[in-house]
Amino acid sequence: MNIITHKNEIEISGVSDFDIAKTFECGQCFRWEREQASANSEYSSECNQIPVSYIGIAFGCAARVRQCGDSVFISATLKEFDAVWQKYFDLDRDYSTIREKLCIDDFMQKATDYGKGIRILQQEKWEALCSFIISQNNNIPRIKSIINTLCEKFGNVIMFEGKCYYSFPSAETLSAINAEDLAPLRCGYRAEYIIKAAKDITCGKINLDELADNEPEIARKALKKLHGVGDKVADCVMLFGLHRLDAFPLDVWMKRAVATHYGSDFNPNIFSPYAGTAQQYIFHYMRNG
Repeated sequence: MNIITHKNEIEISGVSDFDIAKTFECGQCFRWEREQASANSEYSSECNQIPVSYIGIAFGCAARVRQCGDSVFISATLKEFDAVWQKYFDLDRDYSTIREKLCIDDFMQKATDYGKGIRILQQEKWEALCSFIISQNNNIPRIKSIINTLCEKFGNVIMFEGKCYYSFPSAETLSAINAEDLAPLRCGYRAEYIIKAAKDITCGKINLDELADNEPEIARKALKKLHGVGDKVADCVMLFGLHRLDAFPLDVWMKRAVATHYGSDFNPNIFSPYAGTAQQYIFHYMRNG
């Protein structure tokens, strides 16, 4: 990986698997919005193509992330990159080697080829838990809308390029409100789940940092003790929040995929220790490819 410091950006090159569109739009995160592409953009002449760029917030920091050929540019200082973005984008991990290991058959060869560039983001643990509680029986546009409203009402203001953005509210903040306070979100029964989870985190009933270092089944069992957290949400939190790459969330798309290609006795351990990464390749391929 090569890092070049520009006036207002950090340029990252030499990373074989880093496609920002696939990474942000494969269903693992909800706070990145694609900017309207324009051939007249200041970046178009630089790339000799219409640029791909997103604005989002992570760990209380707002940034524009754009792609120009094989380089990714993040609007951050080197200090911010070292503190937040290098770990967030999991840039120290070799995803090309992981892809090779996951090509155990023709189906996975197609799925990994199609999903090349996906990286599993190392998201803030509480944000991932709350977000995937909200995601239950929901579609991505509505999930994003609920989360954006939640952040606007209870998060802290972040100024970026003259515009207001909002941090994800802490568990402590949400533990002090009631379901009526969440009525503007229109999140239904999930309001109760959000508040109960926030209270459990705040009072120490569950420690997400400790779970990240625990055995997978212990972490999964602990997460499922939270009100409203079942198998799928627990596995999503393990994969996208605790960064347990052995977690394998199963939704309708995934159940259909594994039943079709691996039968009813499918065991995700065939992809160990990167079952979660395999899941993202399969999910992205089945939804879009």
